Amino acid sequence: MAKIKDLVFTVVGLGAFGMKVCQVISERGGKVIAIDASEERINRVKNLVTQAVIMDATDEEGYKRLSLEDSDVGVVAIGDNVEGSILATALLKKAGVRYLVARAITPVHRQVLSQIGADEVINIEEDMGEQLAVKLIAPQILDLIPISERISMAEIYCPRDFVDKTLADLDLRGRVRLNVVAIKRDSVEVDELGNPHSSEELIFPQAEVVLKTNDILMVVGFNEDIETVKNL
Repeated sequence: MAKIKDLVFTVVGLGAFGMKVCQVISERGGKVIAIDASEERINRVKNLVTQAVIMDATDEEGYKRLSLEDSDVGVVAIGDNVEGSILATALLKKAGVRYLVARAITPVHRQVLSQIGADEVINIEEDMGEQLAVKLIAPQILDLIPISERISMAEIYCPRDFVDKTLADLDLRGRVRLNVVAIKRDSVEVDELGNPHSSEELIFPQAEVVLKTNDILMVVGFNEDIETVKNL
């Protein structure tokens, strides 16, 4: 899996939400191309991101000049300009951006964005911008819920090195200051007709619990320690 420093993110629209996405990704080492028609907004972000471009989000020739085929993730963070949001999403797709996240403000807007190629459509405000950025740069982390300024609860995929080991073997509390509070585990049962049925089991773990490949770990810890999971 690529490291954050090797990924290129293109963020279109630098309102409160888009600005937060740029800030978090840049602080964590990602390369960011920021696009907005406002010179004032571009000036606010230009010293933070890799490249800041004053450009109308619907300028097809502008996207061609930027050569975005090397961009791994595009974020269309435009707020209330539905037409601009739709056109920007379509143009980023055409420019070759590999994975597209677009912000919707109505159900119809969401449907259109999905139909024209957005891989993920969201409807969130500024305080969720950081959560999206974390998700993009650390896909091993499924969800992140802040408890305080420094501590969060997170759902993470069980790292490969943890499989077939017990929590006692791993000593996560001593090793990376993480507490595993629960484990989500899928199980499959076969009924009397031979049909398989899957269900999710929630385990409140003891030290001797052995972790499995598809387990999802619910952990609590300092934000910087949760982030280290992606390197384990």
